[in-house]
Amino acid sequence: MTSWQRGMMEIRIANQADRDDVRSIYLSAFPEGERNLISDLAVDLLTQRTTPVTLSLVAESGGDAVGHVAFSPVAFRNSEDVHGHILAPLAVEPTHQKTGIGSALVEDGIRKLSEMGTSIFFVYGDPKYYGRFGFSGDVAKPFKPPYDLQYPFGWQAITLDEALAKKCLGPISCVPALCNPKLW
Repeated sequence: MTSWQRGMMEIRIANQADRDDVRSIYLSAFPEGERNLISDLAVDLLTQRTTPVTLSLVAESGGDAVGHVAFSPVAFRNSEDVHGHILAPLAVEPTHQKTGIGSALVEDGIRKLSEMGTSIFFVYGDPKYYGRFGFSGDVAKPFKPPYDLQYPFGWQAITLDEALAKKCLGPISCVPALCNPKLW
């Protein structure tokens, strides 16, 4: 099932057979000091089973994987009826960057998960990039990330139901793959 196509591009749900391609995308897109940590995270999220589901998407061009994003569930200590996900990681092969692939992966993931009942999304990244999707540091302020942040300005969120999100203010917890302080 294709959710986005532009020319020869297609976005599809990733599976375990995509492990090597996903690893390769991150190894090529991230700098030396981060590439192994982030590629391991992407592969771990691809293979871990979570409830609710971790959504992992791959962008393909000419049958080759050129982009990937993962959205894994977060839990709120004081509310089990609110569903949230964190976007991490996201990468596009350097030769395909600045073509809209990253944006399409983010938008497709948010759309799919909102249709499944996710009402709040988090990201820890560049506010200039993620702000274009509606992520905001002000929305994220009431939610404490699982670890102290090296760059606090990068903690952002989008809420699709403000009243519902207010029920779960406070600390969040993540899936085991994200429980590494080096990622934060």
